[in-house]
Formats: sequence, C-alpha cells, structure tokens
Amino acid sequence: MIYLAILGVWRIVLFGIAVTAQRFPFVPRFPYSDIYLIPSSLPPWVWGWANFDGVHYLTIAKTGYSAQFTQTFFPLYPIFVRIVSLLIHDKFLILSGILISFIAMALGVHVFYKLLSLDYDRDQIIYILLFLFLFPTSFYFGALYTEALFFFLVITAFWCARTNRWWLSGICGMLASATRITGIFLLPALLWEWHYQKSSTFRRHSLQNDSRKTNSKFQIKVALKSAAGIMWDSLRSPVLYLVPLGLIFYMVFLQWKYGDALLFWHAQSVFGAERASNSFVFPLQVVWRYLKILKAIPFPAYAFWLALGELSAFIVSVGFLISAHLSRVRFSYLVFSWLVIIVPTLTGTFSSLPRYVLMVFPMFISLGLIKNKAIKLLVMAVSVLLLTYLTSLFIRGLWVA
Repeated sequence: MIYLAILGVWRIVLFGIAVTAQRFPFVPRFPYSDIYLIPSSLPPWVWGWANFDGVHYLTIAKTGYSAQFTQTFFPLYPIFVRIVSLLIHDKFLILSGILISFIAMALGVHVFYKLLSLDYDRDQIIYILLFLFLFPTSFYFGALYTEALFFFLVITAFWCARTNRWWLSGICGMLASATRITGIFLLPALLWEWHYQKSSTFRRHSLQNDSRKTNSKFQIKVALKSAAGIMWDSLRSPVLYLVPLGLIFYMVFLQWKYGDALLFWHAQSVFGAERASNSFVFPLQVVWRYLKILKAIPFPAYAFWLALGELSAFIVSVGFLISAHLSRVRFSYLVFSWLVIIVPTLTGTFSSLPRYVLMVFPMFISLGLIKNKAIKLLVMAVSVLLLTYLTSLFIRGLWVA
C-alpha cells in the first residue's frame, strides 16, 4: 500500500503549502468568490481549493445550470458533489468536492498501480507514481475540479479492458464522457485495445514487424486488412455503444433545455481562453502564435510566464509521448493521450494544457522508465519546486492552468 502512503503525504504537503500561501494577499481572478468561498467560514487554505472552475462546479451543484454559459462544464462531478453534500450536511459544498476528489484519487492510484503491474515491476511503478504526484500541476487532483474523478474513470476503463471486463470498461468510459468532453477519446483507444486482444492479425503483424522480415507491399496489405478488421470488430465491442452515452445524454439534455445540443462547445469562447469554436488551427500554428506572444510580452509580466508554461506543457508532453512510443508503452494508452493533447490545441490555444496533460499518463510511465537515477532525481527536484510555486499561486487566486 505504498502508493496510498505517497497519496497521504502528497495531500498533507499540499495543505501545508496552502497554509503558507494564505499569508500573501488573495487576488481572485474569477467570479463568485465572495458568494461561494469567503462566506463558507472555512480557512482560505481550505476553500482556496475551489478557486476558478471550482466555483462553477459549486454553482452547478447548488442551482443547476442557472448561471449563463456554465453548460461548458459537464454534469457528473457536480452531481456527485450535490449528493455527498446532502449526505454529510455540507451547506457550502466545498468540503464535499474536496472529499470526492481525494476519494477518487485514492481509488484512481490504486487501480493505476494494478494497471501498471500488468507490464512493469514494483520499482518502476513507484517511480511512475512519484512522477505523477510530483508533476507541477498535480495539485489539481486535490482541488474541486474533475481531474481526480476523470483520472479514476479513465484508468479504470483501461484496467477493465486489459483484464477483459469489457462491459465495466464501457460503463467507466460512459461516466468519463459525462465528466469531461475528452472522455470521448476513450472510444478509439478502447476499440483499438479490443481489436488488439481479439484479433490474431495484429499479433502476427506485430511479430512480423519485430523480426523486420516483411516487405513494404505486404505491410500495406496487412494494414488495410487490419483497418477493415478494426471496423468489423468494433461492431462487436460493448465500448462502442457505451462510451459515447455520457456525452449523448448530456447533449440531449442541452437540446431539450436550451435548444442547443452543442452548447458546451459554443460557450467555450466566453471563458476568456480565446478558443476558436468555428474553425481548426494546427498545433504548429499555435506554437508560432505563442512564440510571437513571448516576443511581444515583457519578460517580468505574469502573462509572459503563463504563455511560457502553456507552451512548455505542450512541448514536454509531446516529447515524453514520443519517448513512450520508443519505450513500447501500450498503444491504446497512446491513442487516448495523443487525442487529449492535440485536439484541444486545434482551438488555437494551449490554455489549460498544463492541467490537461495530467491525463497523459504514458508521460509518467516514460519518466518512470528513465534508467539514469541522477536524471530522475533532478527531474523530481525541479518538479517539486514548480509544484510548490504553482500551488501557492492557485491558492492565492491567480490563474495557473
């Protein structure tokens, strides 16, 4: 149970950082802090975990989608917050949200350990978990955000798939797609996993590639047959029908209530991230845009560091995903992770990407597989410093991701 000990120490240390950070002025850059947070009578180092998106989840949990444009936030997490608040008589719902995040993270790390145990030894797994908890934005796992719940559902969906529990995998995928839009990316990943496990063609193709005895024409022929096989096999997989249901149910609700099934997407631009909701922008164009931003903004400005952090999150995550490919990390994990990284950038911004990459768990696997111990310790030390700094900024009401 060493992973639960790591979780406990991580949570205590983050509270310690929050207690220290509250000594500095609280500068809220989000609405409703005077309505949902400060009047709770809780100390700032507690209610600070509900900053930014947290107040929107509190709004939804209390009064439904009464606030304009909050439909961009998916319903499952606030539903859980509402239920728990009624059970423990939590008037302001803040403690309920933090409790749900902690329980979900405890369950998530337990299942993650079991999933990793299918492919890696104990020492490698401990390093992977350390990199997960020490990542500079891992504090979102403890905040009143969907990160912990979504992580648990994603990891459990993969673990159920790996252990041939396909109906449970599909149900977890359905709940994930009712938690965040990126939950739908489990669909192609789990379908690939289904086909990989069910089809002997993929096994033969993998062995032929490893032996390097196939010619290019034969490889193309096998690839075409495999593509046809994936489509045919998909029709037999429970995940095909279950995973999209969370998103579909929410879209049906939005159409019935507001007359716009895609309101969760159309409302994105309102939240100040400058997302393009009616066109696609290629990632390299976004990189070029960020380079121009960094050139235009003065070096000491907070906006400069925000842009640098978002650009760095994209570059680092892409780099470690490529490393994960080279380390032969399970391909279905990589399918999901690439979509989590690339699709949000198609809106023309890397905003929130330092938080989104928490779901790119092959990145932590890649870090844990680094053979040089000195490099591992150096990366951890840098991560701890950044985690401390970014947590203190978030608690003080400053935008991080």
